[in-house]
Amino acid sequence: MTEVPVWILVIAGLIIFTLSAIATYYCLELRKARKRQAQQLAELEAAADAQRDRVNTSIQIIAKTLLDEGVGLTEASLRIRVLLDSLQVDEPVKKEFVAFYKVADQTSHIPILQDWKKLSRKEQFAFEKEMARVEDEYRDFALDAAKRILGRKF
Repeated sequence: MTEVPVWILVIAGLIIFTLSAIATYYCLELRKARKRQAQQLAELEAAADAQRDRVNTSIQIIAKTLLDEGVGLTEASLRIRVLLDSLQVDEPVKKEFVAFYKVADQTSHIPILQDWKKLSRKEQFAFEKEMARVEDEYRDFALDAAKRILGRKF
């Protein structure tokens, strides 16, 4: 049998030690990265939950204000539809609150804010008449939907 020179065994040992140290270093870095990733995910989930709570609170406030006649049906419907859509509610929820979606869809072409101010008084009157017609058609359904929204989380 041939004897292996000591210097080859020393070099082999150093190579094994170096590779083990490198592997240990990368395992520790991977563990740190996974911890950071888990922490970031938890922070994102907390932020998403907080945002969802704010949107739910806004929906509650708008529905209550609609019932108290502090806001018009058209404006409330537009706002509630946008907020429900931002929560990406399921189709059954959309069907349950279809009155808001119908009013919003039928009045979404009406200018708002600065565009409204640019309209002539005659054009504003025509749009107001159209809004009144749509609101009269869906008022009972929308008020019932607003009552059902109160206290509900989406």
